[in-house]
Amino acid sequence: RGRRAQPVSRRLSPRSSHIRHAWDATKSVAQNLAEMGLAEDPNKAVPIAKGKPLGMEIESDGQEQGKKTVRKPYVLNEMEYEASLPEKKSNTLSRDLIDYVRYMIQNHGENYKEMARDEKNYYQDTPKQIKRKINVYKNFYPEEYKDFVTLLKQEKMDVQ
Repeated sequence: RGRRAQPVSRRLSPRSSHIRHAWDATKSVAQNLAEMGLAEDPNKAVPIAKGKPLGMEIESDGQEQGKKTVRKPYVLNEMEYEASLPEKKSNTLSRDLIDYVRYMIQNHGENYKEMARDEKNYYQDTPKQIKRKINVYKNFYPEEYKDFVTLLKQEKMDVQ
């Protein structure tokens, strides 16, 4: 039997673009992360004090022993800045719900009882449920809703 070919292990690049650009392939993971001011092992970064009461902490002379200097602080600063940015809301309503609400408003206006009896009310929503769906649509797309209502009013005026 011949030797099995060993799978080639390739080094994966870090997912974060900030870390990826500052990464030095000739150094180890621990060395790279230490230069950036990041911890390789979170348990070693913040050790748990064992056997010491909370009030009996020993004061140190400024710097701790074994503390390494950060050579690439910009990586940490960029990551902190990116984390502080607010998240973009990507919530949207389904196309079916939007079409359903527009159809109901177009045919019935504000009459929710009539909407509940409509043949397109497949899920047999009650008038309150339909009103809630319309309010959700109003909150998600306020400008679009206003434009739609004004367009309906103009069409009614043109018909009369």
